[in-house]
Amino acid sequence: MTLISIAAEAAGQKSAEVTDWAGRLGWVAGLLLFVAFVYWLMRQGWKWRGSLQSDLPELPTAPERPGETVLTLSGRYHGSTTAGQWLDRIVAHGLGTRSRAELTLTDAGITVERPGATDFFIPADALREARLDKGIAGKVLTEGGLLIVTWTHGDKTLDSGFRSDRAAEHTAWVEAINSMIRTTEGIAR
Repeated sequence: MTLISIAAEAAGQKSAEVTDWAGRLGWVAGLLLFVAFVYWLMRQGWKWRGSLQSDLPELPTAPERPGETVLTLSGRYHGSTTAGQWLDRIVAHGLGTRSRAELTLTDAGITVERPGATDFFIPADALREARLDKGIAGKVLTEGGLLIVTWTHGDKTLDSGFRSDRAAEHTAWVEAINSMIRTTEGIAR
């Protein structure tokens, strides 16, 4: 066979017409039902995790007079986890909801304002540590890409992850929070 005869033979072939529409529609409907079922299972898992964490008290709100602003940060809130367990996401009281965030550090603590999600306040005496890290609750970035604030709420110690729109701000936040913690501990002694 020559190349010309192979090309002529291939040009003459046509694909078969789809005649089994019922079978195709059945597969598409089955796939859609499967996707809906998986989504429902994920939603139930999220609700179940929230009910397991129902012992977590309500989130504190910012005081009326929080004091003078030390630092502000505009960026994203990536979630909270049990301290030291970067994959154990806390979902109770909206802490599992990723969102935009505006952070304000004052002498009283950190105010976290989240449009479309629950705002919360981290009191200065609840702060335990601030550090730079690369991941929290399914979000992994380059080394030092996340500002992690460790704080206590009720009887739990939590890590909350934030990412500034300007990552160069993270270092100033770590220094300011850790300085505030050392000052608070010095006064308590």
